[in-house]
Amino acid sequence: MVRKLKFHEQKLLKKVDFISWEVDGNLKELKVLRRYRIQRREDYTMYNKLSREVRELARKIRDLDAKDAFRAKSTGQLLEKLYSLGLIPTKQGLHLCEKVSASSFCRRRLPTIMVKLRMAQNLRTAITFIEQGHIRIGPEVVTDPAFLVTRNMEDFITWVDSSKIKQHVMEYNEERDDFDLVV
Repeated sequence: MVRKLKFHEQKLLKKVDFISWEVDGNLKELKVLRRYRIQRREDYTMYNKLSREVRELARKIRDLDAKDAFRAKSTGQLLEKLYSLGLIPTKQGLHLCEKVSASSFCRRRLPTIMVKLRMAQNLRTAITFIEQGHIRIGPEVVTDPAFLVTRNMEDFITWVDSSKIKQHVMEYNEERDDFDLVV
């Protein structure tokens, strides 16, 4: 049996949150969370874990024999996958895999890509547009700001047809058709 906690022990226990325990040296984490306006800490933790696994996989591949056919095949597959995700700039070598970090994943989030494509002025408005349902990728409407965009998907990011923002942009560019006024 466990003894009953005393009054002061209960008070102290209320102040400690065991579910979202914060480490003292998380200054870098807070900077990334603020810079990319990540709302859930779990997303950052997942990006950190993924980047660590990519670096470990690259190290394991590099440790294989240089003349091994499996090493060449797996290097090509890893570089192709990371390049198509947009995490590395080119497919030149395994040394680029060492630079994959949580920030690399954050740069591929939908709000960041929208700012890069000049669909929004800043991350806050981009997140608002996404959450309100103004953005679609291909035929699908996306309402999650944590959506990761690949290089292929980048070309298909557009406004939803019924979006007021799309209508304002078309009016500003003098591209709005009379047929659109009926709809």
